Amino acid sequence: MPLYRDEAVVLRTHKLGEADRIITLLTRQHGRVRAVARGVRRTTSRFGSRLEPFTHVDLQLADGRNLDTITQAETLTPFASGLGADYERYTAGTVMLETAERLVTEEKDPATQHFLLLVGGLRAMMAGDKGPGQVLDSYLLRSLSVAGYAPSFDHCARCGVEGPHRWFNPSMGGMLCSTCRLPGSAGPAAATVELLGALLAGDWPVVAQADQRTRKEASGLVAAYLAWHVERGLRSLAYVER
Repeated sequence: MPLYRDEAVVLRTHKLGEADRIITLLTRQHGRVRAVARGVRRTTSRFGSRLEPFTHVDLQLADGRNLDTITQAETLTPFASGLGADYERYTAGTVMLETAERLVTEEKDPATQHFLLLVGGLRAMMAGDKGPGQVLDSYLLRSLSVAGYAPSFDHCARCGVEGPHRWFNPSMGGMLCSTCRLPGSAGPAAATVELLGALLAGDWPVVAQADQRTRKEASGLVAAYLAWHVERGLRSLAYVER
C-alpha cells in the first residue's frame, strides 16, 4: 500500500474490534481523514496517548480501500495536557474539534485553512491570555467564513448598504438594515455588533475592552449563527457556559 505523511489534529476516536480504534483527523494537506490505529488500545501500543483527541501529530499513513491505516505517529503538541486542567477551556476546545469535523465534510478534500485555524485556536486556548469564550467565538466566526458562511456585521447582509445596522438575522447572514429587517430578527446593542466584528477580524484590543454583558450577548448570537448554518446543534456546545 502506498504511504504518505501529514500533520494532523485528532478530532475524535471510537473503538473498532477488541484492540483497534478509528481515528478521525483534520490534516494539513489531505483535509478530513478517517484511519485505523491497529492495537492502539493495548497497553503495549507504541502509539499510547499520541492518538487521543486534541493531539497535534505528525503521521505516516498507508492508503486503504475504505480506511487508511496509521503506521507512525509522533506528537507535535499535546493540547489535551494544557487544556485538561481547565474545564472551561477544555469544553470550549471540544466545541472547536466538533465544529471542524462538521464543517470539513468531504474526506481527502484539502482544507488547509480549516487546519491552520484549528491549530491556532487551540494554541490560543491553551496559552490562557485570552478568555476561552472569546477565543471560541472568534474561531467559530472565522471557521464559518472559511466554509463559505461569512457573516456581515458592517453592511446589510441582504441589500449591501453600509452600516451600522441594528438588526441581526442568522438566516440572512448577519446584520440587516431597517428596510430589509425580517420578523424575529434580534436587535443587539451597538457595542455587541462592534465586538462581533472584532472577533471575526481578530482585533483583540477591541475584544478585551468589551464588558461581560456585551460578551454574553455576542456569544448568544454566534451560537445562533452557528446552529443555523450547521443545520444541527453541536452536542458539545451544551457543556459550554454561554
